[in-house]
Amino acid sequence: MINSEQRFKLKKFINELSKYRARHTELVSVYIPKDYDINKIIQHLSQEQSTASNIKSATTRKNVIDALERMIQHLRLYKKTPPHGLAVFSGNIASIEGKSDVRVWSIEPPLPLKIRIYRCEKEFVLEPLMEMLKTRSNYGLIVIDRREATIALLNGKNIIKLVKTHSNVPGKFKAGGQSAQRFARLREGAAKEFYKRVGEYVKEQFLKRDIKGILVGGPGPTKQEFVEGDYITNEVKKKILAVKDITYTDEFGLQELVNKCSDVLSEEEVMEEKKIVGEFLNKLAKEPGTVAYGLEEVKRYLNQGIVKTLLLSEELDEKLISEFEEIAKKFSTKVMIISTETSEGVQVRDLGGAVAILRFDVSR
Repeated sequence: MINSEQRFKLKKFINELSKYRARHTELVSVYIPKDYDINKIIQHLSQEQSTASNIKSATTRKNVIDALERMIQHLRLYKKTPPHGLAVFSGNIASIEGKSDVRVWSIEPPLPLKIRIYRCEKEFVLEPLMEMLKTRSNYGLIVIDRREATIALLNGKNIIKLVKTHSNVPGKFKAGGQSAQRFARLREGAAKEFYKRVGEYVKEQFLKRDIKGILVGGPGPTKQEFVEGDYITNEVKKKILAVKDITYTDEFGLQELVNKCSDVLSEEEVMEEKKIVGEFLNKLAKEPGTVAYGLEEVKRYLNQGIVKTLLLSEELDEKLISEFEEIAKKFSTKVMIISTETSEGVQVRDLGGAVAILRFDVSR
């Protein structure tokens, strides 16, 4: 799982390299998988230098050979391949024909690299890194009572509604002329048919996806009847992590279920952000002297070494975020990049994009 700071740094790296284009196939991209011998990569690049000497265009030939040389020199700085592998890029990025500005970049990715790539193109090959930005833990969500059920996916911090279905279970009051027993049988029969239908939707939606687990919620005993009955397959049952009492079975219910399952999702990014922003907002309401918000105020306290935890909105300018991070390093201040995909993240953005939890109460 990529945390918010890793995600921001990876996005920043990708955005930087995606700006560059070459007139010819002379930008070199190399991906070294984890546990792969880095010396073999250096040998391969040396062979590619020899091959590049056959390129007809003198300019392209020089640019490719120079890019490979810069990359080889850079890789020799590593004693061995980093734990997650390494992505390295090199090339002449001068905007004027005939000028030379050969640079090299590398990044140790937040997730293990499983592929080996050597490519020489007009632009850098960034797709494997871009895929890492999409990698998030998925959880299935089911909220259900006897009237309706909503099935959704928790993808990172986003709740994606998949299916909403209503039952044909009659109300609690029977029509005239029906015996109580017959009416009860009708209701139970309709409920079972509804559970079976929901079970089919759950199987269809979740078994085809890679999910870490399933969270179930609802008011009353319905959720237990659904989970404990023969309405879902054993394969689905094995993925159920929690069954919680909640009030609603619509979109509000889905959010309520996620909040109620904070114990299950405690290590996930969605809950980490909610928890830390919630702590800031709680302190803002009860102990305003222990927090700060707004770029100028936060930066002032940051420079004084008073900030314990710094929360920055991902919508801030990259240079500004980097500036704040550099100051934070001097005082061992924890930094979190907060997305705007949650209501808490939107609040951070609306408070100026920077908020801070301080080491002590500055109002005293």
